[in-house]
Amino acid sequence: MISDELKTVILSALKLDDWEFTDSTVAAEVPGWDSLSHMNVVVAVEKHFGLRFRSAEVLRLMNVGDLQRLVNAKLAKPQ
Repeated sequence: MISDELKTVILSALKLDDWEFTDSTVAAEVPGWDSLSHMNVVVAVEKHFGLRFRSAEVLRLMNVGDLQRLVNAKLAKPQ
């Protein structure tokens, strides 16, 4: 399940008012989420949650559920 907090960060990065995300939502389904805005989303998520993603981690993201799981895993580990 996608947290409201992550949803808010993604919507803000994409400059969208609202969108319903599910675990299986892919970027191509979301208006304005292209390769350039993908990096904006990643940076916004890193900044908001105080995280750093490795390039390999970002490349493995296939959908919003993967991003949520990555955020959850990073927040669970001591930084």
